[in-house]
Amino acid sequence: METQARALELTSTLTCPLCGHVESETMPTDACQWFYDCKGCGGVLKPKPGDCCVFCSYGTVPCPPVQQGDGCCS
Repeated sequence: METQARALELTSTLTCPLCGHVESETMPTDACQWFYDCKGCGGVLKPKPGDCCVFCSYGTVPCPPVQQGDGCCS
């Protein structure tokens, strides 16, 4: 059975749960992003319990390791 590699999406749109500000950001491929400063209200976003990064919690696209099926970043 042939496996087809899937291209990673590296841009995710974050929505701040504090103020609703929406911002598209490029995700790092070599590390998790545990904190994000909202450009709308200045609040600091942190991952929800059970999520590995802010993109998995508040983004439209999960982080690259999760997309690849490798699970959360370490």
